[in-house]
Amino acid sequence: MCGFCGFTGNIDNRETVIKQMMDKIIHRGPDSEGFHSDEKISFGFRRLSIIDLADGSQPMYNEDGSIVLVFNGEIYNYQTLRGELLQKGHIFKTHSDTEVLVHLYEELGVDMLMRLRGMFAFALYDSKKNHIFAARDFFGIKPFYYSVKNSQLMFGSEIKSFLPHPDFKKEVNPEALENYLSFQYSVLEETFFKGVFKLMPSHYLIFKLDNAELKTERYFQPMFKPEKAKLQDTIAKVEEVMEDSVLAHKVSDVEVGSFLSSGVDSSYIAASFNGDKTFTVGFDYEKYNEIDYAKALSEKIKIANYSKTITTEEYWQAIPKVQYHMDEPLADPSAIALYFVSNLASQYVKVALSGEGADEFFGGYNIYREPMDISIITVLPMPIRRLLGRIAAAVPFSFKGKNFFIRASKTVEERFIGNANMFSKQERESILKNPTGKYSPSEITKPYYDKVKDMDDVTKMQFIDLNLWLVGDILLKADKMSMANSLEVRVPFLDKEVFKLASKIQSDYRVNKQATKYVFRMAAKDRLPEEVASKKKLGFPVPIRIWLKEDKYFNKIKSAFTSKAAEKYFNTNLLVDYLEKHRAGKGDFSRKIWTVYMFLVWHKEFFEEA
Repeated sequence: MCGFCGFTGNIDNRETVIKQMMDKIIHRGPDSEGFHSDEKISFGFRRLSIIDLADGSQPMYNEDGSIVLVFNGEIYNYQTLRGELLQKGHIFKTHSDTEVLVHLYEELGVDMLMRLRGMFAFALYDSKKNHIFAARDFFGIKPFYYSVKNSQLMFGSEIKSFLPHPDFKKEVNPEALENYLSFQYSVLEETFFKGVFKLMPSHYLIFKLDNAELKTERYFQPMFKPEKAKLQDTIAKVEEVMEDSVLAHKVSDVEVGSFLSSGVDSSYIAASFNGDKTFTVGFDYEKYNEIDYAKALSEKIKIANYSKTITTEEYWQAIPKVQYHMDEPLADPSAIALYFVSNLASQYVKVALSGEGADEFFGGYNIYREPMDISIITVLPMPIRRLLGRIAAAVPFSFKGKNFFIRASKTVEERFIGNANMFSKQERESILKNPTGKYSPSEITKPYYDKVKDMDDVTKMQFIDLNLWLVGDILLKADKMSMANSLEVRVPFLDKEVFKLASKIQSDYRVNKQATKYVFRMAAKDRLPEEVASKKKLGFPVPIRIWLKEDKYFNKIKSAFTSKAAEKYFNTNLLVDYLEKHRAGKGDFSRKIWTVYMFLVWHKEFFEEA
């Protein structure tokens, strides 16, 4: 695991610039560094040594030096691929998975990508073709950012590595802000830094140095294709594929640990990986503390558990650092908790397994039960449902079932944009000083809904989360918070072999009246106590709703909401109104408040002088 950066073109002091760019991401790889710089390209690399500790340094070259590569991630089937390439006559200097990528590209070109099993982002310069070839893994586990300035390509594992480059001028992207307010994360391909883009999951990029032509193309589309099967057969297949994936994700020359919360996903991995250490964090509130549970399970499966109780003061002090490491604003409160559990784990191991992806693959979120919950009314014709929804919305006070009628009056395409839905288009336009009008949430989700228009509603919701929520929130924080602490996090659920099976599981085995993630929970019962396997999805609970009513934090956020930065972007009287209503108990506005506040913290880190 590591970080990389680079650029094309022959600028003044190019070696100094590439080293300064590397220094911005030293946290991703404190063990060693390497760079390549000539008149056409400059590549920089920071290494966290995991595989082939002695000889795995980068940049990596082919035999004649015509190809140079930097790579972030792990290729779990690299030993098999290496054997095949040796038989074809390729000469290896190391035993690293990085060098396998170099020779696999020589053999297959772009077609190499479908042979890989792992998490990856890499950039490769082919001097014979005079182009940069870069790619990102199937599900977006590892990040890749790029920008074209003055006909030259700039790229890296983190946007902050661009800051030392003389051609990079940072500017806030107002369209990113507007859509962030609805989704709670940066959902567009163009990031919060105007002119900087994400290479999307399952995509590759080719940049031709001769004419500065850049193209991106999708090489894989994860699709759900449910097939009828016997429940017991499906359970057995889930157990088999997960055992194989966990084993593959343990390939390492250093010790591997595991995160452990109270959820079935991390519990399953902790009970399966045959390691020695698990890591847990919690808060000083009984409802928001999973440490006792984690210790109890660890005792049962005979693994040591290391835990930390995060104080309220520690949590708030860490927020600026977290938003800096995130590169773009993220309003998920659990990101800060993930920072602390990564920090804890990094004191004992270099690699930790985690449970991301299980909910998107197997149907684990509680919201996925909504189509069943509203089925009693969805049998009515849509015009009648629309009428009932309008009547409910027009009632000036809250009553039991009000939201039920409103949501049942909408199609899944209208009501579901993902696990987070903060400000509506109308709300965000009212609080923004200069709304752009781009885009409505439904405009962003429509291309994905169009791909699954013949699927059931649960599958549609999973597909939206797989392509948006998982990438923009879940995996962003997993990568950035772990790497902020020089820790590699691996995600056994997000494996292409696991998805190959999960994509075929029929809808009622994923979500039914008994449970979400039903078939996975059945498989988990062979390794976990019944109460754990059946435990309702909780997420990572953080008590921000309580904190925002306390004077200290109320005033802290009010100060931010009335700052010069806030006045530049927002109608601050409306922000303060949300805050005061929340403290007065006139509604729970904590997530809306948090979404704006995280943007302002991020803005201070990157755009305001200290």
